[in-house]
Amino acid sequence: MSKLKIISDRKDSAEVVKGAILAELKRLEISLQATERKIREFEERYKIPSEAFLSKFAAEDLAGGDSEYITWAGELQIRDRLREELRDLQEIEYVVN
Repeated sequence: MSKLKIISDRKDSAEVVKGAILAELKRLEISLQATERKIREFEERYKIPSEAFLSKFAAEDLAGGDSEYITWAGELQIRDRLREELRDLQEIEYVVN
């Protein structure tokens, strides 16, 4: 867990920072939902889970070729990055002095 210690002359500084982090969490959650929706569309179209797609498919296996392969693989990378960022922000413990 990460601890965030805010030292400021202003009483509301901690709340401002916490509010900004909460807003970022919400933005990340919305982005993750959109990314997961795109991934589900690929999985439903090709009737295969993403994990199998990565290990078994090549661009020529997809109707959209390279573009579709790159898009699906890219969405999976984005999903992983968003999950990591969410986890990092959710683990913050606020310490106010």
